[in-house]
Amino acid sequence: MRTLSPTRQIRERSSSPRHRRGAETLRFATAPTSLGLVLVAASTHGVCAILMGDDANALVDDLQQRFPDASLLRDNPSVQSTMNQVISTIESPGCPFDLPLDLRGTAFQQRVWQALTRIPAGEPVSYTELAEMIGSPQAVRAAAGACAANALAVVIPCHRVLRHDGRISGYRWGVERKRQLLAREAARA
Repeated sequence: MRTLSPTRQIRERSSSPRHRRGAETLRFATAPTSLGLVLVAASTHGVCAILMGDDANALVDDLQQRFPDASLLRDNPSVQSTMNQVISTIESPGCPFDLPLDLRGTAFQQRVWQALTRIPAGEPVSYTELAEMIGSPQAVRAAAGACAANALAVVIPCHRVLRHDGRISGYRWGVERKRQLLAREAARA
């Protein structure tokens, strides 16, 4: 089993409580990167979404689907410093990202996401190794599902997980983006 680097604290919130429509406001902005567009959204608790794609409207739709009970407010100025850190992380993997995260998922998903943050850049693991990291070696498919449910691209680095044979497999934001992120990290390692 792989030795893990120390992890930072992540604010974890259960996704089970439902909020009334408009009870929560998420501030968000979009910006171009070398990997396409990125949407960054924040709640009062921290960054809750970093989504990547090629179409701004599709990214906003994805955000609304992930947070159906939230009001969305496009607010470039209040999200700008967060956006700058996200873009730095995308463009230069390994850059520290030290803003609070507002993770929303099941207890299992949060265990997987916490483990992902301990995988060093340039040292990808298999889905089997990821399941072993969280102490659930039989939960390989569930660990892969938690990666797919991750709403925080790059800072919860699910792109660092490969098939057992070392090949690149699915990535919520596109296999080519995953390939490019891994290549950037390997070049810096």
